[in-house]
Amino acid sequence: MPRLRFDRLKAALVGAPLPTSAHAEERLSNAEALAILSSDALSSVAYATQEIVLVLGMAGAAGLGFTLPITGLIVALMVIVAISYRQTIKAYPQGGGSYRVSHENLGPITGLVAGASLSIDYVLTVAVSTAAGIAALTSYFPDLAPYRVPLCLLALVLLMVANLRGLRSSAQLLSLPTYVFMVAVFALVIGGLLRLAHGDLEVLQASEQNLLMARQHGMAPEQLGAALTPVLLMRAFSSGCAALTGIEAISDSVLAFRPVEWRNARRVLTVMVVVLALMFSGISVLAHQVGFVYEEHGPTLLYQLGHAVFGDGVLLLILQLATLLILLLAANTAYADFPRLANFLAQDGYLPRQLTSLGDRLVFSNGIIALSAFSGLLLVVFNGSVSRLIPLYAVGVFLSFSLSQAGMVVHWWRDRGRGWIAKALINGFGSLVTVVVTAVLLYSKFGQGAWLVVLAIPLLVSLFLTIKRHYTQVSKRLRLAADKKLILPPAPEHGGAPVVVLVGQLHRGTFEAVRYARTIARELVAVHVDLGLGRADAFREQWARQLPEIELVVLESPYRSLLGPVLQFVSEFEVNHRKDRDRFCTVVLPVFVTRHRWENLLHNQSTIALRSALRAQGTRVVTTVGFYL
Repeated sequence: MPRLRFDRLKAALVGAPLPTSAHAEERLSNAEALAILSSDALSSVAYATQEIVLVLGMAGAAGLGFTLPITGLIVALMVIVAISYRQTIKAYPQGGGSYRVSHENLGPITGLVAGASLSIDYVLTVAVSTAAGIAALTSYFPDLAPYRVPLCLLALVLLMVANLRGLRSSAQLLSLPTYVFMVAVFALVIGGLLRLAHGDLEVLQASEQNLLMARQHGMAPEQLGAALTPVLLMRAFSSGCAALTGIEAISDSVLAFRPVEWRNARRVLTVMVVVLALMFSGISVLAHQVGFVYEEHGPTLLYQLGHAVFGDGVLLLILQLATLLILLLAANTAYADFPRLANFLAQDGYLPRQLTSLGDRLVFSNGIIALSAFSGLLLVVFNGSVSRLIPLYAVGVFLSFSLSQAGMVVHWWRDRGRGWIAKALINGFGSLVTVVVTAVLLYSKFGQGAWLVVLAIPLLVSLFLTIKRHYTQVSKRLRLAADKKLILPPAPEHGGAPVVVLVGQLHRGTFEAVRYARTIARELVAVHVDLGLGRADAFREQWARQLPEIELVVLESPYRSLLGPVLQFVSEFEVNHRKDRDRFCTVVLPVFVTRHRWENLLHNQSTIALRSALRAQGTRVVTTVGFYL
C-alpha cells in the first residue's frame, strides 16, 4: 500500500510513464531549443552588467566609465567562443561537450578535468540563476527579502518536478518566459535610448554616483579614484564573463534537436549569440548613459532601469516577472545538460551506473535529483546571495572551454580532412583566448572564493578515478569466459521446489545464483527483463551458448520498469504451481556483497525493492544469493 500511494503521487507530479518507443518524439524544435538550451546564456544579461557595475563602482564615476569597453571585450569573446563551438557541433553530431572532446583527443585525465569543471559549473548555474530570479522577485516585493532562501528552495523543487516530467513537457511549460523576457529587454533598451534622445529620462551625474559609491564602501568620495587599478578592471571583466556561461549547452545537447540535428543546433547557437550580444550590449549602454549604480542586496540594476523607463506600471511588472521566470529557466539549461554529462561519465565508469538509467518520463531522473540536491546545499550555505556565488562562477566553464577547443585542434590534426588547417586555427585561437581569460578569472577571483573551485576540481577527478577503479575490479571478479559452456551441478532427484532466478547479465554473480537454484530445483526458469537498451538479443545468444540446459524467459518492459514485469511473471508462475500444496515456489535474486559500505552506492539496489515488492505481493520464499566482491 505505501508503494501504491507513492506511485500515485509520483504519477500526479511527473506524469504517467512514457514508453521507450516515444524517445524520438521527445525532441525539440528550434524555437523550443532556443528557449530551453539558450536560457542560461540569455538570462545572464539580468546580472552580468550589474556585476560589472558593482565592481567598477568601487572606483566611483571614473571606474564606471570602463563599463562599455569591458562589455565590448566580453561580446568579442562571445563571438570567438561561438564560432569555435559551431565547429565542435558539426564534428561531434552525437553531442560534443567538453568532456567527450577532451577525453577522446587529450586523454582520460584531461577529459575528467573538463567533466569536473562542467559539473561544478552546472551546479553553480542552478544556484546562481535561482538566487538571481528570487532577487528579481524581492526587488519588486521587498517584504519578501527575509524569505530569500526558502523561496530559492521552493523554486528549486518546482524546477526539479518540471524536469522530471520530461523534456517536451518542460519545453512547453517554460518556453514562453524566454520570449517574453527578450521582448521586454529589447523594449526596455529601445524605449530607454529613445527617452534619452528626447531628454526626458533622469540621468545620474558623476558627483551623485561618487556620493552613492562612497557611502556604500565607507569611503570619502575623493578616495574612490585611487581604487581604479588593473586588478579592479580584471575583476570587473571576470564578473561580466558570467554572460558566457551556457554557450556550451547546445553542443552538449545536439541529440535533443530534430533532424538534421547538428545543422539545427548550429542555427540555434548563432541566433542565441546574436540575441545575447544585442541584449547585453544594450543594457550596458543604457546603464552607462543613465549612470545608475548597484548596491549589493539592493534593487537589481535591471529593476532600476525598468523603473526609470517604464515607471510603476504593468510593463515593469512584466519585466520583473519575465526576469524571474527566465532566470529559473536558465537553471533549466543545467537540468538539461548535467544529467547528460553525468550519463556520459557513468557510461565510462567514472560515476555510479544508476545515472545512466532513464526514468519514467525518458529523462535521467537520478541526475536531475542529484543536481537539485547539490544546488540546494549551495543556496543554503551562501544564503541565496548572487554576489557571493558569482566569484565561484565561470572559472569552471572557461577551463572546460579551453580544454574543449584544444581537443578540437588535436581532432582536426588527426582527421586532416578538407580545410583542416583553417578549422584548427579557429579552434586554436579560441583555446588561446579562453586560456587567457581563465588565467584572468583565477587571478582576480581566487581570494573571493574561486579557490574553492580550484580545490574541488582535483577532488572530483580523484573521486571519478576511485569509482573507475572499483568498477574495473568488479568487472575482473565477475568476468566469465565468453565462449565456454558453463557446468552446472545435477538437479535434485525428487524435483525440489519450482524456482525462478532473476538474471540481469551473465557473469559469475548470476552464475552462482543459477548454480544454487539448480541444487534445489529440477524445474528452473531464468528471467531476464529487457529494459529497451538493445542488449536482449546478445544476451539470448550468450545464454544459449553458455547455459543451454536452463530455460530463459525474456520479459519486455516498454516502460523500463523492472518491478512490474517480474511481479506479474512470478504471480502467474505461482498460480500455475499452486495445485501441489506441498511445494513452495522460490524466487532467487543474485546480490553483490561489497567490501566497503560506501561501495553499495555504486550498484543498483534493485534487489531490495524487488524483495520487498515480492513479499508484499505474497511470495512466500524469496532467497538472495550473495557474491562477495
